[in-house]
Amino acid sequence: MPDRLTAWDLAAAGGVCAASLALLPSAVGLFAAALGLLALTIARADLDRFIIPDLMVAAMLILGLGLAVYEGGGASLGDALLRAAVAAGALYLLRLAYRMRAGVEGLGLGDVKLAGAAGPWLMWSTLPYAVAVAAVAALLAIALRALIRREPIDRQQVLPFGAFLAPAIWIAFLFERLWLLPG
Repeated sequence: MPDRLTAWDLAAAGGVCAASLALLPSAVGLFAAALGLLALTIARADLDRFIIPDLMVAAMLILGLGLAVYEGGGASLGDALLRAAVAAGALYLLRLAYRMRAGVEGLGLGDVKLAGAAGPWLMWSTLPYAVAVAAVAALLAIALRALIRREPIDRQQVLPFGAFLAPAIWIAFLFERLWLLPG
């Protein structure tokens, strides 16, 4: 969590809530607004301190499981838990593979846990897209930074991936609710 809220933080929070409720004017819109606020909090913390707060990830997971129960009961809850385990497991395996190949940590455990927290929110088909959107956004940020500074891309640059993944989860949730699950 940030040490101090800025006007930009408050504007972003207001925008996330307004967008969520305007696009999904129902109880699901309230869930989307909560997801968006958690995503902003996680992104800000990761940008500021390269830490993804466990409390925020737990809140995201619990709210996502609550949404699963709200929408479909016990069967939905089981599928949501399975998606959480598979998403976290996939990123954990990626973390291990990168460490074995490069000899350094390339993905933190906070990112792995955040992927798990995305599971209850997103459909099986949408989960990989959220990770891909986050990865592309992170690569674009690195390239833009190098371009602005007129420096070569630093392949060893530390990147707060959760700052890209958390908002991508919210965006993917809105996308699937608006275009993949209409009605």
